[in-house]
Amino acid sequence: MAKRSRIGGRPGQRRPLERPATRQTPAPIRPANALTAEEEARAAQLEAAIVAEEKAAEEARRGRNKDRVAAAEGVVYSSAPLSARAAREYDYVRRDIRRITVVGGALLGVMAILHLLVNVLNVI
Repeated sequence: MAKRSRIGGRPGQRRPLERPATRQTPAPIRPANALTAEEEARAAQLEAAIVAEEKAAEEARRGRNKDRVAAAEGVVYSSAPLSARAAREYDYVRRDIRRITVVGGALLGVMAILHLLVNVLNVI
């Protein structure tokens, strides 16, 4: 004979929850699109803040564009020889090449010291 259980139905299935038929306190009825005066005031404040941020961003963008135009207009090509202009315009290249050679020389020095320690003096 099969064993009986208190839970009806098949294993793995749950009994439906027992819920009351009606609510004791009815919810206030308010249309979905109706806003209180406080909500409308808060929305107006948020919208004004967003508009102000957008305006500030637009002004900043215009300011950057003006700077670019002014920089482009500031370029003056003179009749000076190319070597004179290159001396002024490529100072940053000279500085970068100097840094590269210093770093490269330092690395070669470190490698030479390691070579002496490891291969010649057998320290390590």
